Amino acid sequence: MRTSLPVPALRQARDHLLEHGDCLPGAIDERIARSWRRSLDAGLAPAGGLADAAHACAGDVSHLLARNHDLLAHSRPVMEHLFEQVRHTQSMVILADRLGTLMHTLGDPDFLCKAERVALKCGASWHEQHRGTNAIGTALAEARGVEIHGAEHFLERNGFLTCAAAPIMSARGELAGILDISGDQRGRHPHTRGLVGMAARMIENRLLIASCQQNIRLHLHPQAEGIGSIAEGIIVLAPDGWIVGANRSGLELLRLASSDLGTTPLARVFDLSLDQLMARARDCHRLPMQVCLHDGTKLFAQVHAEPAAPRGAPPPAGRDVVVDDALARLDTGDLRWRSAADKARRVSGKPIPLLIQGESGVGKELFARATHDSGPRRGGAFVAINCAAVPENLIEAELFGYATGAYTGARREGSPGRMREAHGGTLFLDEIGDMPLAMQSRLLRVLQERQVTPLGGGRAVDVDFALICASHRNLRQAAEQGSFRSDLYYRINGLTLSLPALRERSDFLVLTRRLLSSFNPERGIELAPELLLRFCQHGWPGNLRQYANVLRTASAMLDPHEECIDWQHLPDDLAEALLVAPPQNTEAAVQAAPQRMTENLKELSRSAVRQALEGSRGNISEAARRLGISRQTLYRKLNG
Repeated sequence: MRTSLPVPALRQARDHLLEHGDCLPGAIDERIARSWRRSLDAGLAPAGGLADAAHACAGDVSHLLARNHDLLAHSRPVMEHLFEQVRHTQSMVILADRLGTLMHTLGDPDFLCKAERVALKCGASWHEQHRGTNAIGTALAEARGVEIHGAEHFLERNGFLTCAAAPIMSARGELAGILDISGDQRGRHPHTRGLVGMAARMIENRLLIASCQQNIRLHLHPQAEGIGSIAEGIIVLAPDGWIVGANRSGLELLRLASSDLGTTPLARVFDLSLDQLMARARDCHRLPMQVCLHDGTKLFAQVHAEPAAPRGAPPPAGRDVVVDDALARLDTGDLRWRSAADKARRVSGKPIPLLIQGESGVGKELFARATHDSGPRRGGAFVAINCAAVPENLIEAELFGYATGAYTGARREGSPGRMREAHGGTLFLDEIGDMPLAMQSRLLRVLQERQVTPLGGGRAVDVDFALICASHRNLRQAAEQGSFRSDLYYRINGLTLSLPALRERSDFLVLTRRLLSSFNPERGIELAPELLLRFCQHGWPGNLRQYANVLRTASAMLDPHEECIDWQHLPDDLAEALLVAPPQNTEAAVQAAPQRMTENLKELSRSAVRQALEGSRGNISEAARRLGISRQTLYRKLNG
């Protein structure tokens, strides 16, 4: 247990912070000092009230619990066991999400009454920005276990508490939540932090094993008897032998960081390949075997893998650690689009900005939102701003916020700005190539310093967000020509992804079916064969946005008894474009005999089915969902 300073010494250190804006070096524990400075920068005062947005409404809590279903399911049994260890000690056990919002609590009834007076209850945010220094918020900020005792809390109203918290990490090394024990500071126990840390690792192991049952798992420990214990290391392997997941003990044993997951093959760490490992595992009949790292370290290992599928059977679903995220739900089979999504997943959760390039209408914002919803910041806000749509004289205030009375027409109470709204989530800057040069300079400084100063003055505020930018312009060429700052280009270009134009995509038929299904959820609407072929051959200058609008409008033009969209349902300008100027290289195909057209459409259908099955790894239900058809229809196509 860390020794805390006496209350008078802590008060003296706090007074020095308030007077001088910083703590005396060495006066208090450095982690507490950093947290106090962050609390002060958030605009909190020790004797003051709470910051805004410190509690979620009932609807938000419902969404919060749904988003964290798996974490809650695997945490509750551990929390119940943990509470049995601290029952009757004026304490409570708390689970918070990755942003510090409380989701589940267990506690002694008489202490719960005291706790509720300081909002230690479900839906309350205990992020440092809202509650100052506290174990949950500070564990989030420091990404490690912490203990905050009595007057070490920044807000005086929380000084009666003693709290210990530990982060819960996902299989991909991302923060999933926080486990905490809070109690009356008079009952502080030296083993509380160790107890909560052990419980957090139990939850991590349960989450990892549950989410990776279809993967190859390697359980490790320096002693054979340690395998199966809470101290074991677990690493998750993809079928090609790459390390794609691990618990913290596994990372420590292999001397890897979470950033190495997905980028490190097994053979780079061990002195054997995946095939050799699996062969040795079969010989050992799932008993622990000894393996050796490249540096000579010897470990005991046990392999857990699903039985091999029968020859000729489709590959099982769920080979990756994350098999059903928002990006996967947008995947309709195009290989270029899928490659971009796979790359986006690789850098998700890492401090690497994304730059999405592509023609107008290809779905850059849709892709950016799905990337956010698929990553570790999905619990935070996704803040999108179109740099081309905001007037030049307002974009600075829109992004960075403004103080009271900063300019004529400003709101009396000021505005935090979109960048601060994105704190903890993702900031999406669409059409950043149209941002004025003067604004580019200020944006670059914010990205470098990770601090925002409102227009009109005020204290600089720390911001933490994932950055995704998009543009239909060639930004590298613009930087070379001087119309876009080259230093900003290199700052936002951590990873550039190019989304294909609609005319270049190989999944046109699947996209069509999915769009028609979304616009007509109760009806099986189809396109007339000739019209579908013309659509396939059209250039679609407005890309997916234009095509979706066409199908939405055509669906609205259908009579209640009609189930097929044909020429009469199209806007006049599009019908004219399709009839008058068909693409030169496909005119013969358009004028071909009905039998030839039927063959073309059948081949398109077969190709779409193949792509859907490959994308869903043989899972019939998932493939049918991607195609926008029922399972029975898909079975008929496979047997037809």
